[in-house]
Amino acid sequence: MVDDASPHSAQEEPAHVDHSHDIYTVANIITVLRLILVPLFFSVLLTGSSDTLAFFLFVLAASTDWLDGQIARRTGTVTAIGKAIDPLVDRLLIASAVIGLYVEDRLPLWILVVLIARDAYLLYGAWRLENHRKMLPISYTGKATTAVLLAGFSLLILGWPTVPGLGIVTSPAAEAALPGFGAAPAPLGIWFVYAGLVLSFTAAAQYTVAARRIAKQLKVAGADQ
Repeated sequence: MVDDASPHSAQEEPAHVDHSHDIYTVANIITVLRLILVPLFFSVLLTGSSDTLAFFLFVLAASTDWLDGQIARRTGTVTAIGKAIDPLVDRLLIASAVIGLYVEDRLPLWILVVLIARDAYLLYGAWRLENHRKMLPISYTGKATTAVLLAGFSLLILGWPTVPGLGIVTSPAAEAALPGFGAAPAPLGIWFVYAGLVLSFTAAAQYTVAARRIAKQLKVAGADQ
């Protein structure tokens, strides 16, 4: 009896390979390289040796965030450790930029306090959920927040371009606290930072709602046991 099946039909389909517990993937290596760039960028920014070099180091580090995510998804190598350290490195990059810009007197103190407090709040919430082996889903608002803040900080580091102030506030203290709202010109990057702050609060609210929903589910599941 002649077998009508083609030779290929007799071959088994390759089983799906689970990479979730891998460590040495291309995406994870890129994330580690981004982590190495953070202190390098920070030192260049604080020494004031070259704003251009600090700008390129920051942009290089920021761009690898998009790159490692694309590689992980397209190659099917999204890993548990990548999911954990990638947002942490993002937070460190943003923290290094906001602290450095404040030290260099390019950013008011209240923005530093708000962003650091927001990240501390989200990290605490993520840690609480991690104790229950749960993770907050990444929201598009959170991704947009990171992208807008990175764009704003990169322009502030470069110090170009500048745009006319709105002339809304007039006192020296108010102008220092709200760059761009006074009569003096301000770097375009500060307006990206303001937009990032609005998105940041929105993302924090979304994460809070999601965390409470997960906590409620855990409570109900515990009561059923």
